[in-house]
Amino acid sequence: MKTLHVSAVKRTELGKKATKAIRREGLIPCVVYGGSEPISIAVDPKAIKPLIYTPNSYIVEFDVEGKKELAVLRDTQFHPIREQILHLDFFRVLEGKPVSIAIPVTLTGNAIGVKAGGKLALSARKIIVSAMVEDLLDEIPVDVTELAIGQTIFVGDLSFENIKFVTPATTAVCAVRVTRASREAAAAANK
Repeated sequence: MKTLHVSAVKRTELGKKATKAIRREGLIPCVVYGGSEPISIAVDPKAIKPLIYTPNSYIVEFDVEGKKELAVLRDTQFHPIREQILHLDFFRVLEGKPVSIAIPVTLTGNAIGVKAGGKLALSARKIIVSAMVEDLLDEIPVDVTELAIGQTIFVGDLSFENIKFVTPATTAVCAVRVTRASREAAAAANK
């Protein structure tokens, strides 16, 4: 799994006034939960931008005044009008404990149903999985080669070694949908 290195400053003062002061300095207030106790930090928006504005998933390695902290992004709060990041919540990665994270889905192959005139539709761009950090994948490859018109691949159809899917098994990942052109071609073939 990809790792993003971010330097952070520990926040000593908490509360509304202190948070507003941090934002005036051009930093984003963050909290890292999990483990023994949560820590409050502040990060540079430019350092965190690759984490927010990307379809990829990352493990974040914070350098908090010389101490390393591994975490995954849990929640992002944006300003309702300006699209400015107001607050970030992270969950600490603990040694020997599995991590839950949303991983992007990548479709591979050329579906039979698409060759026959159907349209491939990706329903789930990311799937939440739980695994040890060393077992996490950068992306979840889904082979659609055998997918015919009207067929769907569900999360329950996928299996990877050492990875447990948190997203419900009944969630559709992708499907080949019937198009008007394929319906007309099938009707013309039956005449």
